[in-house]
Amino acid sequence: MTKADIVSSISDQLGIDKTDVQATVEKFMNEIKNSLENGENVYLRGFGSFIIKTRAEKTGRNISKNVAVKIPAHNIPAFKPAKVFVNGVKSKVEVAETNQS
Repeated sequence: MTKADIVSSISDQLGIDKTDVQATVEKFMNEIKNSLENGENVYLRGFGSFIIKTRAEKTGRNISKNVAVKIPAHNIPAFKPAKVFVNGVKSKVEVAETNQS
């Protein structure tokens, strides 16, 4: 499912103009991105959390030159789904896979 599919689905379900839904979805994503860039995690109860994870410093390899490369510690964005979300996906996917067999 793409962002356009999400916008279309919400627009159809709520009867709201697609341009309004598009603007809302874009603003929502920008707010999450801006919060994470400012070091703030985003918690959406029943859905999940957008969090900042810190990766430790490590040594990697440049295989084309066969040289060890130091990769500094850095932060990355991550998504951690809520338990309700995970359980819902597990139960639906298992049912779908069982029905396909």
